[in-house]
Amino acid sequence: MSMRNFSDLNEQEVLALAISLEEDDERTYDNYAHFLDTNYPDTASIFHTMSAEEAGHRRRLIELYQKRFGEFIPMIRRNDVRGFMHRPSIWLGQPLGLEKIRERAEAMEMESLRFYRRAARQTKDASLRQLFDDLASEERRHESKAEALVEKHLTPEVREEEDERERKLFVLQVIQPGLAGLMDGSVSTLAPIFAAAFATRQSHDALLVGLAASLGAGISMAFAEAASDNGSLTGRGSPVLRGAVTGAMTALGGLGHTLPFFIPDFHIALSVAIVVVVFELITISWIRNRYMDTPFLNAAFQVVVGGVLVFLTGIFIGGAG
Repeated sequence: MSMRNFSDLNEQEVLALAISLEEDDERTYDNYAHFLDTNYPDTASIFHTMSAEEAGHRRRLIELYQKRFGEFIPMIRRNDVRGFMHRPSIWLGQPLGLEKIRERAEAMEMESLRFYRRAARQTKDASLRQLFDDLASEERRHESKAEALVEKHLTPEVREEEDERERKLFVLQVIQPGLAGLMDGSVSTLAPIFAAAFATRQSHDALLVGLAASLGAGISMAFAEAASDNGSLTGRGSPVLRGAVTGAMTALGGLGHTLPFFIPDFHIALSVAIVVVVFELITISWIRNRYMDTPFLNAAFQVVVGGVLVFLTGIFIGGAG
């Protein structure tokens, strides 16, 4: 796509670009505020304030443009001019954490500051240069304003509450579906894989069964989780994300003790696979303890008992064959 260099823009085009940038920033802050309103109302209020400030900048730019160049404002956007950061839309990047949004906002302010400084140096019109210098100064003060807003709205108690809410959302939207998939993949595939291993005494046969069971379970769990609910009432987030996480972790759980059967020697492959199973069960117990507040010994007992029963079932059926 053809793009222009900033230095090639005339004063009318620079002013039109500034109007477009302020509108972009205003709507971006509005999006951040809307995204945060439900779970982080105090942080959302900061972005509502910043959006209102950008709207004020845009009105001042439009007033000067109308005085200088009339009513028609050409649509010049950031992606028409070289040198601007790529700024993905928030709805393409969900879910975003609080710190990520704050980092993006800080980067936006720095970019606006550099833009107005360069625009002021490039223009020869005194009134236009004065406005750009004023806006550059205001963008430079935004950082201290933002810090003041943070101190006003984000007290240590509020920040702690928002951080805890963010952790709970992460557990609800990522950890829970991922853990469900990992448990299903690690435990449910034990029986068919080890049944095939003990029935045939061939690594290759166990490998084929394991690959089929792991990938099949991953696909099945992905669609089942995605179809379970759309997250609008439960707060569990995007069904596509949950389905992808669940499916991937299910497949990973099964593949962990399947891949050792790439080893041609059956007895070595079996020994490695058993070690991997033990590691998987310990990992699941640790995740439940870390994120689900389940005592480690209780989590280990529940997971190990279930895993051992499924493992013995596979050995019994395979040995009987």
